[in-house]
Amino acid sequence: MFFVYIIKSSIDNRLYKGFTLDLQKRLKEHNLGKNKSTSPYKPWKVVYYEKVETRIEARNREKYFKSGAGREYLKNILDL
Repeated sequence: MFFVYIIKSSIDNRLYKGFTLDLQKRLKEHNLGKNKSTSPYKPWKVVYYEKVETRIEARNREKYFKSGAGREYLKNILDL
């Protein structure tokens, strides 16, 4: 089981989209600064996630969230 997740920076409200096998561990890594692209904007909190069966599904869903249509979808469901 994979998690596709959206996290939000408490600093400037930017969103980061990713996927992982262990959501809690991954969030902890983001907040400890272990990811170069998210480190300057910590702390982060999970604002949305989905469970999917395969890595391929997770990657495709992540790609969708990074697309224009996906960003619009997130804007609508997250009240951004």
